[in-house]
Amino acid sequence: MNDANATQSALIYTMVLVSAADRDMTDRELHTIGEVVRSLPIFRDFDPGHLSATAQDCARLLGEDNGLEMVLERIVSGLPPRLRETAYALACEVAAADGRATQEELRLLEFLRHRLDVGRLEAAAIERGVRARYAHL
Repeated sequence: MNDANATQSALIYTMVLVSAADRDMTDRELHTIGEVVRSLPIFRDFDPGHLSATAQDCARLLGEDNGLEMVLERIVSGLPPRLRETAYALACEVAAADGRATQEELRLLEFLRHRLDVGRLEAAAIERGVRARYAHL
């Protein structure tokens, strides 16, 4: 796997991890993941046809003993430091997709923030931006 594939897979794993945090991967969350992959420049050369296989690989790993740690290791090792805030932002997007984040998702976001070494202020700015994007009338 080349660096671009590892990075794109790490970003997808991040989104799948948040979606699976409460053991309920909703249609809205899956739709958000698909939209992100189809629309963001970081995925420009990613074949959307591989999204399902990448997501299933992440889910399979999560089901193994020590699966969470294995997925987190792939995420951290696949992301250059300059894209760790991007990963956190995508995680927040998926958590917000349903209109509210569950306690499990919020705990995972905090854990992920620490593992990705995203600063508190940067995380707050990302979270506020996502909250603004998903505001309702």
